[in-house]
Amino acid sequence: MADNEPSRPKGAFDHRLKRMREHGLKPEFRIDESDAHKDRYINCGWGRLVFANTYQDTGKLVEVLRNERPDRRDIAFYVRDPHVLVGSAPQELFLDPSHTFRLDLATYRPARSRRMGFTVRRLSSRSDAEAINELYISRGMVPVPPEFFWSDLDPRMITVLVAEEDDTGAIVGTAMGVDHGQATSGADLGSSLWCLSVSPQARFPGVGEALVRRLAEVFKGKGLPHMDLSVLHDNELAIGLYEKLGFQRVPFFTVKRKNTINEALFAGPAHDDKLNPYATIIVNEARRRGIQTEIIDAEGGLFRLSYGGRSVACRESLSEFTSAVAMSICDDKAITRRIVERAGVEVPDQIQAGSADDIAAFLEKHPSVVVKPARGEQGKGISIGLTTVSDIMAAVEVARTYSNVVLVEECVAGQDLRLVVIDYKVVASALRKPAEITGNGKATISELIDIQSRRRAAATGGESRITIDDEVIRCVSGNGFALEDVLPQGRTLTVRRTANLHTGGTIHDVTGETHHTLIDAAIKAARAIEIPVTGIDLMVRDPRQPEYRFIEANERPGLANHEPQPTAERFVDFLFPLSVPQPVRTTLNRAGA
Repeated sequence: MADNEPSRPKGAFDHRLKRMREHGLKPEFRIDESDAHKDRYINCGWGRLVFANTYQDTGKLVEVLRNERPDRRDIAFYVRDPHVLVGSAPQELFLDPSHTFRLDLATYRPARSRRMGFTVRRLSSRSDAEAINELYISRGMVPVPPEFFWSDLDPRMITVLVAEEDDTGAIVGTAMGVDHGQATSGADLGSSLWCLSVSPQARFPGVGEALVRRLAEVFKGKGLPHMDLSVLHDNELAIGLYEKLGFQRVPFFTVKRKNTINEALFAGPAHDDKLNPYATIIVNEARRRGIQTEIIDAEGGLFRLSYGGRSVACRESLSEFTSAVAMSICDDKAITRRIVERAGVEVPDQIQAGSADDIAAFLEKHPSVVVKPARGEQGKGISIGLTTVSDIMAAVEVARTYSNVVLVEECVAGQDLRLVVIDYKVVASALRKPAEITGNGKATISELIDIQSRRRAAATGGESRITIDDEVIRCVSGNGFALEDVLPQGRTLTVRRTANLHTGGTIHDVTGETHHTLIDAAIKAARAIEIPVTGIDLMVRDPRQPEYRFIEANERPGLANHEPQPTAERFVDFLFPLSVPQPVRTTLNRAGA
């Protein structure tokens, strides 16, 4: 010790060490030795929430986690000594890499402004339960048996909320809350938030925040002191929301059992995190089955899968099993149209862009047309709903920047239906809706487009954005607005006519209600092209009706965003039939329509 450093009495160090032992990194819990307050857990449908702070015997806690059902995922929360628990069964348990956050309900104040466009309410019907499971599946979470909500859920212990869009009735968010006092017979007097999930198709901002706030208000009204939650350490968006609402990080720990769904949490980060969502969904499914994966080029979505002596190179859903001939057919929309038309598939009238006189003659037959490059993807260079020769000629020049050959096609009114065909079976059917915004009476149309673009990019890993171009300007002006105008509150405005995901469109599953004629047309088109994996785009009046027109075939369809349909599973089934897990979900063919 230096001569000029003041000495400290020994008691000061003793006091500091005692404080560190008693308070450092260890939560203080109310411990009651009565049997009624020991070894408590609650069934939440997706698994059991185990209150580790009520277990005095580490062996009993290990045994509870060992008894996890194969189709459920248990969580041991408030583990006082996680190193001891994991050390007791290191091959079976792991420390969850999540942070715990706490909201002090005594000081929490509800938001002053009311969110517009959706309503947060309690779960009330079987359709609500089905919608919740679709949200769970879309986020890689464990679905809950529907009967749990009616037979096993005790509303005194568990509160399930949903966010419902006012105009469509669509369920776009959900959250589950647990009253610890009821669940533990008073051993723990707090509450917790679980399974917060918001649909990537949600049209209005603030759904997640509204669900968290409503749950906080429910528990505050019951007199509970705080609400806790567990969030992955690298989920920056969620952590930002919780901190904005007043949550504080607290030193509580979570332990889980090593299983397939938790593998990414205990096996360490992968080296291919730059894969886009369309490649990631396939690679994750392959790894789940124990199929060897090799990332060839993450940025390009290229990878190789190997299993049982077979090795297949893929670029997203494009594999070695798609021939170069099939690819060349899909690449040229004019050839595609001729091939499928000869197979008996209904197609729209079409000409190759030529002189103004030719276009004028075509306009006499079809008052509204579509201009698109013969080659290209992701909706680039496409203009829809043109009614004048001058607009068509201008659109042709734009399309020529993507392809030397430009097509002019009759504009078929209706909805854009994407059918994913794998091994000549339709495995998913979804309506693709163009990008749209909803006014709040304050922001300009340009500002709303920017906000919606950022929201779509966040929901799709950066794959979906709305770029303001001639097509957007034409669409906005066609509805009587300019980009600088303030859109009235509640007014919904479509800002593009193309429904591609990459240009801000949204996808809505209609697999179970698609008419068998449409399914037959998709399979017939795929067989005519001789392409085993494809996305067939039809223009339909209603997916439940037989009327349609074929638009195009995509040789590399995106398999993400088709939840709850098992697109990636069926793709891997096709590549490696011997890897098929049992039982296998059935695909949609004519008999199952």
